[in-house]
Amino acid sequence: MFHGGSPCCASDHTTIKKTIGDNVKTIVHTLALAALGIGAGAVQARDLPAAMIATATAPLQHAVISATYNGDAAGMLALDHDFASGLGTNSTRLDPTSTGVEFLTADFLFGVDVSAAGALTVIANSAIPAGAYSMRFDFGASLGAPIASFTYVGADGASGVPVLSLVNDHTIALDLGALQWSEFGAFTAQVGTASPVPEPAGAAMIVLGLTAIGAMGRLRRWRRQPRRT
Repeated sequence: MFHGGSPCCASDHTTIKKTIGDNVKTIVHTLALAALGIGAGAVQARDLPAAMIATATAPLQHAVISATYNGDAAGMLALDHDFASGLGTNSTRLDPTSTGVEFLTADFLFGVDVSAAGALTVIANSAIPAGAYSMRFDFGASLGAPIASFTYVGADGASGVPVLSLVNDHTIALDLGALQWSEFGAFTAQVGTASPVPEPAGAAMIVLGLTAIGAMGRLRRWRRQPRRT
């Protein structure tokens, strides 16, 4: 776990828990899919391609992330490599159990949790000395859509605002130098991906639904017209 007063070590990474408060650690996303209400001809969420729904609700679901800390790949230890140091051990997939962090910095000052829903949370593992701290996360070609936004959500036990950068469509960066930390303090930012273009079948269903709505509207107007005798 994150032990008060002393940083954790690689050997007990499996017990690292997310314990920083629901207001920071729980990011609730609602996907609003409008059904076109025309009876049997309505376009429902089930008619949309599964890839579109999955990308909207869990944009980082299949992410493979390579990270650096203060510009150094050796400065970040990753879950897939049991938080061991070595060549290439700064890359990982998401924690499949969603109970631990994906990265620890090599100085054990910070843990980094990334969720499939796009929340990236940096956690202070101990008292953080004043200084310059930066991180970079590269998702490569593992995402279903390019990264379109990287925005600050909020903090618990950390004051100040980090500098967030969208480096390119698969890389984000953090500058933590302006933050003051309490022990086990944390902040969360949200990674957003671009909306995928509908597949032809899904687009065709939407067009058919809109066409049917227009036809129903014309039929209602025609019925309201006075009939000639």
